[in-house]
Amino acid sequence: MTDVTGAHADVLHTLFRSEQGGHEQVVLCQDRASGLKAVIAIHSTALGPALGGTRFYPYASEQEAVADALNLARGMSYKNAMAGLDHGGGKAVIIGDPELIKSEELLLAYGRCVASLGGRYVTACDVGTYVADMDVVARECRWTTGRSPENGGAGDSSVLTAFGVYQGMRASAQHLWGDPTLRGRTVGVAGVGKVGHHLVRHLLDEGAEVVITDVRSEAVERVVAAHPAVRRVADTDALIRVEGLDVYAPCALGGALNDATVPVLTARVVCGAANNQLAHPGVEKDLADRGILYAPDYVVNAGGVIQVADELHGFDFDRCRAKAAKIFDTTLAIFARAKEDGIPPAAAADRIAEQRMAEARAAHTR
Repeated sequence: MTDVTGAHADVLHTLFRSEQGGHEQVVLCQDRASGLKAVIAIHSTALGPALGGTRFYPYASEQEAVADALNLARGMSYKNAMAGLDHGGGKAVIIGDPELIKSEELLLAYGRCVASLGGRYVTACDVGTYVADMDVVARECRWTTGRSPENGGAGDSSVLTAFGVYQGMRASAQHLWGDPTLRGRTVGVAGVGKVGHHLVRHLLDEGAEVVITDVRSEAVERVVAAHPAVRRVADTDALIRVEGLDVYAPCALGGALNDATVPVLTARVVCGAANNQLAHPGVEKDLADRGILYAPDYVVNAGGVIQVADELHGFDFDRCRAKAAKIFDTTLAIFARAKEDGIPPAAAADRIAEQRMAEARAAHTR
């Protein structure tokens, strides 16, 4: 079903009328010469220019791409607010298989699209885009982060993303078991790519037992070759059923926590790097009802955005690492708020983030 503009009506309903909407701006970008088709979604600029990565993915439809951009942009508003950044939330998606259509011409065209927003949106890396890609985008757009050190950037943000998730995991252990150590705990990591393989190293260094899986066999082989003590299982379905699993870390794409996975999950804690882990509203309550502690994804995976935001002001790794270390305290504060208000941690995090954004909006109107 479409409306008079030809756009899918349910997309417009999401944007204008649903609780998941409220976005300030959505831009459709196209460059026929290079094959670029992209969506840039700006959810909020209450705290400052919208900041969020560029996802390059072979979506099944344009409608799916728009929906993903809307969801991801909204998540970035909450993530940036909880990370204490002076940035709102935005996200961009480029439609297509990056292995087939990514080119210098396409990335330059995309850079021009971002630049046309005049700084309302600052872009960075995400699934399917890398530091080298941001170097190309930056040639047409100065509002680009996640660039290489050779080009004035901070480089790979996955290092601090993994460090932040590790801090969230330590906070979860502190809250649930009274001790922040993960020594002797069994942690299952689903997805050992850009972020996941760094997380595995943190866990092993502390003495945790680690079980991994990934849809890409080469990613698994790389980790096992570097860390022979790591166990592997066939897939995520097997991982979430591992007997004695203490922590489950979804580090691939979103929707990992759903009506099929939550009832069979053996872990007591869920804390991972993936965005939008809750497949739909209500899953957070299902987790709580089962006694599973959920560390909100957009809180614990904020290390990367802390890094790329710092790049705008002259990158300092030690300063960023210190900020990312505070994810430990932020996660504990969320668990405390959840207990105080009698709500799941995901709802508590939302309330804290919404309060910060509301205060910023109120300050603008004074």
